[in-house]
Amino acid sequence: MTLPSRRHRRRRPDEPGPAAPPAPTDPAAAPAGGARGGSVVEASLYRDGRKVSSPASLSETFRQLREEPDGMAWIGLQRPSEEELLSLAAEFDLHELAVEDAMEAHQRPKLERYGDTLFVVLRAARYLDAQEEVDFAELHVFVGPDFLITVRHGAAPDLSAVRRRVEDTPQLLALGPEAVLYAILDTVVDGYAPVVAGVQNDIDEIETEVFRGDPAVSRRIYELSRETVEFQRATRPLVGMLHGLMAGFAKYGTHEELQRYLRDVADHVTHTSERVDGFRQALTEILTVNATLVTQQQNAEMRALAEAGFEQNEEIKKISSWAAILFAPTLVGTIYGMNFDHMPELHWVYGYPFAVLLMAVVCTSLYVIFKRRDWL
Repeated sequence: MTLPSRRHRRRRPDEPGPAAPPAPTDPAAAPAGGARGGSVVEASLYRDGRKVSSPASLSETFRQLREEPDGMAWIGLQRPSEEELLSLAAEFDLHELAVEDAMEAHQRPKLERYGDTLFVVLRAARYLDAQEEVDFAELHVFVGPDFLITVRHGAAPDLSAVRRRVEDTPQLLALGPEAVLYAILDTVVDGYAPVVAGVQNDIDEIETEVFRGDPAVSRRIYELSRETVEFQRATRPLVGMLHGLMAGFAKYGTHEELQRYLRDVADHVTHTSERVDGFRQALTEILTVNATLVTQQQNAEMRALAEAGFEQNEEIKKISSWAAILFAPTLVGTIYGMNFDHMPELHWVYGYPFAVLLMAVVCTSLYVIFKRRDWL
């Protein structure tokens, strides 16, 4: 997985090509600009680090590139149709597997070499402040000896800024398609910095919410953990990809200045990847702490409920005890209050004192029993 050598492999002017005559339904004849329709955002032809033309269609780009012996074409597309990609594949001899990946998108970041053409998949990211979430987009790049094709599936990155940068730096652009690939890599990696800052800020806020006992924090931790996993999948493969590029510096004669640039990007990617790994570990620890705090809160609530139930039981015991004590004299008085003629105690001289004494003994006995059992 290394950059190809600068061998000119495009078709000769007299060689038959796949470009059809311009027609409304011909993708190669589609205007090279989003303002007039089509997925071609911009097509430019460069020579010696400077723009020489901006062809109006793909077919015109193909023609001018064949006629320019030392030229380089950069064709930028946004969600292209199958016909447009097949037209580019036929013109630049792109491998069918790479073209299929570019059509379907949803690819992992990777760098693959097909002959003298490199196929690079990148995952760009941007932090959306309003939604407090990370938006990911996919970028496919075909790098050949004298052409570079970018296929975007999403809003990021801003390749118009990359164009302006390389066009304002002719000495960099003169190094060829590899220099443009570097500029794209550098822009994608630099775009990770605001995302890192945004995720770090979210983690700080989550830590505060966890110890504040916010009930919605668990959901936010889960959502941010998913975004961090996606961020990790976007950044971690870049480390291996850039080391693969650096491994081919000597073999493919990469310019020394470009080597320095790519090493700098590799350093930034490594730093970003380490930060993202740290985020995932931090979120795992925060989730564990949050689970512990939730468990402690639930235990405290259960303890409070248990204490409330215990107090309620104590009150019920007291009420029941006094009800039993009061029920005893009521029972005795009820029995002796019945109007029957033949009751032995009705005409007994000591009947009244006996009844009163009986009620006192029963009440005292019940009071002593309940007191010993701590019901009173």
